[in-house]
Amino acid sequence: MAGTALPLPVIALRLAIACVLGGLIGLEREIRHKPAGLRTHIMVALAAAAFTIVTFEFYEAHYNDSAANSDPLRLVEAIVAGVAFLGAGAIIRGRGGVEGITTGTGIWVAGAVGFACGFGYIVIAAMVTVLSLLVLAVIGRMSHDIADHD
Repeated sequence: MAGTALPLPVIALRLAIACVLGGLIGLEREIRHKPAGLRTHIMVALAAAAFTIVTFEFYEAHYNDSAANSDPLRLVEAIVAGVAFLGAGAIIRGRGGVEGITTGTGIWVAGAVGFACGFGYIVIAAMVTVLSLLVLAVIGRMSHDIADHD
């Protein structure tokens, strides 16, 4: 078993926080009976956090040498591409319209939350979660009220 640069309790905490924050976004989607709900958002946030932590650990173990040629920002590209693929899968075109765009963006945000948790930016992840919930709940309600008055 390989040792880790980060203490295992820190890793466990980051993964757990990613699950909780991703779960909060997913819970809102679950309550509204949307296709990607609680479990999906938790898994996306957890996966993004895990990929981030593993990349950090791998970098620390193998590329801590200043002569090494590595680009940790490739991680961002890989996570964004993978999460975007999942989000696109949640978007459905049918019945003369497009459905699931908000769910797709929620999946994308859950990935960002997991990424931030993986790197230890818990406050940023929490702020993104709170703002996401405000957008989904408050602005979602406002947009439905506006649409009902047309």
